[in-house]
Amino acid sequence: MRFGICGLGRMGSSLGLQALEKGHEVVGFDPGGSEELKAAGGTVVESIAALADALEPPRVALVYVPHGDPTEQVVNQLAGAFDPGDVVVDGGNTHWDDSVRRHGALAEAGVHFLDAGTSGGVSGARQGACFMVGGDKEAYEIARPVFEDLAVPDGALHVGPAGSGHFTKNVHNMIEFGMVQAIGEGVEMLKRCDWELDLAAVFHNWNHGSVIRSWLVELMETALRSKHDMAGVDPYVEDTGEQRWGIEFAMDKEIPVPLLAQAVWGFYESRDPNRPWARTVALLRHEYGKHPLQGRSGSDS
Repeated sequence: MRFGICGLGRMGSSLGLQALEKGHEVVGFDPGGSEELKAAGGTVVESIAALADALEPPRVALVYVPHGDPTEQVVNQLAGAFDPGDVVVDGGNTHWDDSVRRHGALAEAGVHFLDAGTSGGVSGARQGACFMVGGDKEAYEIARPVFEDLAVPDGALHVGPAGSGHFTKNVHNMIEFGMVQAIGEGVEMLKRCDWELDLAAVFHNWNHGSVIRSWLVELMETALRSKHDMAGVDPYVEDTGEQRWGIEFAMDKEIPVPLLAQAVWGFYESRDPNRPWARTVALLRHEYGKHPLQGRSGSDS
């Protein structure tokens, strides 16, 4: 397929490079351009109108820009440039209510809208991601070749109507935060015991046959080997904000989620430099999502 990507940051660019390697033609748009995508054989245009002109109907464009106003602006511009039957896909972490609203607004112009929760981090975007997609089945079928080729086997799923993709991804992220928080607190216990343990070796051991073996355990081993003493990592966990949406939903529906809520409070606790476990959480989030590690001066390290 020949499809578009709006937003050529960590996720958009990585997905574009993967698509090119798998035989797709990619037309990218980003105000800052992308020499990497262009060097790999992709086309980079200077406007959304030019992106629309470079695609054949039914057009498909993936959007990977920050949620909120940036997503609103790009989706609206695509809706104005696309024709009835074309497909706009929001692959970012957007509130599901916004996705339902955008689906309705674009439907009035005959343009399809899909909300695609994307998991797997930057490495997943580059090598094979996981997509949970909400929206009309007709629109999903048009974009299916893109989702299935950019996902790992069985990693692309049409989960339901508009909004359901982003809602599912939000619940996924809350579970992720809970798992990362548990690992962080476990590392602090291991570091403060009476024995001098090789933590990287412990995590390597845990990932071979133990009940908690997982990609996060593997990443923790990698992080420990690359920053063994963690002394240069600030205990500050980047907070993207969307995890609060899940807590608000749970409160509205009166669903008790004490563990997931505690993981959210952990973001705020990490502002306290006397919370050693937060270094672990910051390291893990850097490993899978390339979230910045804040140096003690406040600059990225």
